[in-house]
Amino acid sequence: MSAPIERVASPQPRPTGRAPRVDVAIVGAGPAGLAAAASAAERGVRVAVIDAAEQPGGQFWRHRSEAAGVADDGSLHHGWQTYLDLRRRFDSAVAAGRIEYLPRTSVWMVQRGPEGFTLRLSASFGTTSEPRVIHASTLVLATGGYDRQLPVPGWELPGVMAAGGVQAFIKQNGSLPGSRFVIAGTGPFLLPVAANIVAAGGHVAAVCESADLTGWVPRAHRALAVPEKGIEGAEYAWTFLRHRIPYRTRTVVTEILGDTAVESVRTARLRRDGSIVPGSARLVPNVDAIGLGWGFTPQLELPVALGAETRVDVDGSLVAEVDAGQRSTVPGLYLAGELTGVGGAALAVVEGAVAGRAAALAATSGTDPDPGGVPAPREARIIRRQRAFAAAMHRAHPIPRGWESRVHEDTVVCRCEEVTAGAIASARDDMQAADTRTQKGVTRAGMGWCQGRVCGAAVACLSAAGSDPDPAGPSTSLRQNARRPIAHPIPLGDLRDLVD
Repeated sequence: MSAPIERVASPQPRPTGRAPRVDVAIVGAGPAGLAAAASAAERGVRVAVIDAAEQPGGQFWRHRSEAAGVADDGSLHHGWQTYLDLRRRFDSAVAAGRIEYLPRTSVWMVQRGPEGFTLRLSASFGTTSEPRVIHASTLVLATGGYDRQLPVPGWELPGVMAAGGVQAFIKQNGSLPGSRFVIAGTGPFLLPVAANIVAAGGHVAAVCESADLTGWVPRAHRALAVPEKGIEGAEYAWTFLRHRIPYRTRTVVTEILGDTAVESVRTARLRRDGSIVPGSARLVPNVDAIGLGWGFTPQLELPVALGAETRVDVDGSLVAEVDAGQRSTVPGLYLAGELTGVGGAALAVVEGAVAGRAAALAATSGTDPDPGGVPAPREARIIRRQRAFAAAMHRAHPIPRGWESRVHEDTVVCRCEEVTAGAIASARDDMQAADTRTQKGVTRAGMGWCQGRVCGAAVACLSAAGSDPDPAGPSTSLRQNARRPIAHPIPLGDLRDLVD
């Protein structure tokens, strides 16, 4: 059993009466952000860490409430010792005044000027966070990502969650959002979600993986190069055997049934071309919770707002370009973790350490360091192997072809605004709404609270009517989804208080 967190009390930020200036600002306190903060602070520079959560750890190391005095033994986590080591370094730097830590605070706008970056902050409800503006010589963005979702008939029913949401609920609350689950989608992430459910006392009726796993055969050498992934997979296999969790490959959820909440799930087998195998439909009864996950989407609003160049990765998601030193195409801007391509926590930690060190060197020298000299040889080797593994994983677990054909005309695609697949098709065919921006104006798809983060990929693909081979939707629409001058919803008072 891992040791509980040994926490150093972080001082609350105090009003200064002026916008403070730091050498390095870091947005995000997950695996990449924590590593960047520790690496930068240990080089003697002034660091500010801004994070929307109430405690460090991010989504991957989300844990029980420290403010409530609940110790977490790490039993639901991988890499917990890495977290404890990073957390000790982070807390020591906070206590020594080298890091100014701003929890429950979001960056809703960032601008670049001659002397660096200006970050505009918005605190969570009930939080006093001063100052509301921070200036930084260099900037590290480690904002992570969120679950990519595809619509399925009935997914608007209470009880349907993102697979990551199910896991986050368990890790943070120590309880379950249901009792009998179906976990569906694609990718290895489905395995830890199911393992966490049974560890918390729940029952998993089925894990439905849309891939057939044969995609790993020509890429087995990529997995062998990262042996810790194989050990982790063996642990999950043992958990599935011990708890008799059905693991069904090339299987998808075709319909979620229930009157006022989830009651049952209909599944079916897929052919290689993505069509349904006749006669393979199966009803899974007595289900009250479902976790859906089709990989992850990087949270790119801030890099895109600054003009960072992007590309479409092998999994169809939009990611930012960086060099060997985690330097983006914007001078002084460093990116780490899922922003550069979804690759997991181990990769994010190394990238964060490199980014934090490079940002600190640039802040003190006034010029960007040589990108080739920033990663140590061991770091460069880890990044190369982890990236290769991530690419193999994405190719072995693609979004299945033909998912659009399983969406009914009355299936809700945008749950915030209750826009159906039929409305999107009508706007596409009758009003040439072939991209997400036009769909937003015509149908309001993506206009709600999440601003298209949940439905954006699906709307892009349905709007294109299959004209783009990219499974996550046309690259133009992906960039449109990420382009938000205001990165997230804010109180009107934050706009009112702008003086420039």
